[in-house]
Amino acid sequence: MYRREMLKAAAAGGALLALRAPAIAAPTVWREFEITYRVRLDTQHMPARLWLPVPQDALDYQRVVDLAWRSPAPVSLQWEGPSRAPVVAATWLDPAVAREIEVTARVQTRDRSGFYPDASHDELAEYLRPTASSPVDGIVLKKATEIIGTRTEPFDKAQAIYDWIVDNTFRRAETRGCGLGNIAFMLESGDLGGKCADINSLFVGLARAAGLPARDFFGVRVADSKVTKSLGKSGDITKAQHCRAEVFIAGKGWFPVDPADVRKVVLEEQVPLDSDKVQALRKRLFGSWEMNWVGFNYARDVKLQGQQEAPLGFLMYPYAETVEGTNDPLDPDHFAYTISSKEIT
Repeated sequence: MYRREMLKAAAAGGALLALRAPAIAAPTVWREFEITYRVRLDTQHMPARLWLPVPQDALDYQRVVDLAWRSPAPVSLQWEGPSRAPVVAATWLDPAVAREIEVTARVQTRDRSGFYPDASHDELAEYLRPTASSPVDGIVLKKATEIIGTRTEPFDKAQAIYDWIVDNTFRRAETRGCGLGNIAFMLESGDLGGKCADINSLFVGLARAAGLPARDFFGVRVADSKVTKSLGKSGDITKAQHCRAEVFIAGKGWFPVDPADVRKVVLEEQVPLDSDKVQALRKRLFGSWEMNWVGFNYARDVKLQGQQEAPLGFLMYPYAETVEGTNDPLDPDHFAYTISSKEIT
């Protein structure tokens, strides 16, 4: 069992588990959730490797209080890539050993709003860099320049990008998983439909192209929403993955946004974009997150330790490899895995 003190110590070198400085916004009540992964790979006759993204501490609104696992296989906690994404990794070599693992994380969260001022120079530089799926030149730079126009203040630039995304993108129900996050393709093709990894990644890429540090935060919904029905999930959360976005405003701090969830409500609740409900939500999601959701990591285009296949665009789902290739993480029934959540009261 690895407890929170060990998690914090292991991640300290990544400088991403921020100091507990007070946020500008008034703190809200902490809630505690237990998240359980259960994985059983149908690969008994061949070697297999598994990587599970797990929660990390995040600024002043999320803290991991416990992380434990049970498996007959060798298991380790790894920290992946520049963002130091925490991953539970397991390896099976002996055909007599069951390809099973159960991982349980306890996480405390509280609703987030306003700015969080702490960020190092290296951290901000990291979140200005382009990635393979999110360039900051070419058509991305051209569109960012068009959107911000003559605006010079960072907050005004972020607001303009957020508004443009809410007004011009749409959620596509048939998109697999959370989408691919290939923002150059979206802009080049003019197809601005997708899900959170498309829509919120577009915000991040445009913000970086406009000179604003920004990042995706990949995670999962863990409880029903107090805001509106479609923005929550509890119990079986196997398919409840969701990513959010943050932008750093100079002189103020990290600022939360979620334009993808505005478009989710429009589609799934069949509410017009110009309705009072959606307009209120649009305003709310520029600057606050309801923390019925737990964040895993900020990793993009990540190559896991020991991974043989191509780098992953992001790390939000369980990932497994055998000599025959990879298990489809978007098909949990055949992978096979489940994820469940419950609130601890």
